[in-house]
Amino acid sequence: MAIAKAKKVEIIKAYGANEADTGKTEVQVALLTEDIKNITEHLKQAKKDYSTKRSLYHKTAQRKSLLNYLKELDINRYRDLVKKLNIRG
Repeated sequence: MAIAKAKKVEIIKAYGANEADTGKTEVQVALLTEDIKNITEHLKQAKKDYSTKRSLYHKTAQRKSLLNYLKELDINRYRDLVKKLNIRG
């Protein structure tokens, strides 16, 4: 369920200023989004995996908090990120 190292580096390069920039809000949201997608796919197969379901709730809440922070900080960066990640339909 964890993100593969190559995929993680690819996401960091795409959303960060460089490959070491993991603290940027956009990078954190993109990594959480990838985690959420992986966990969702797992839960389609294992419907009774309650600990993973709890982890999914935690990650979605964390992503929501980061998105709210980004919205307050810079609305244009928020809109670009939501459009790129195709979330909040």
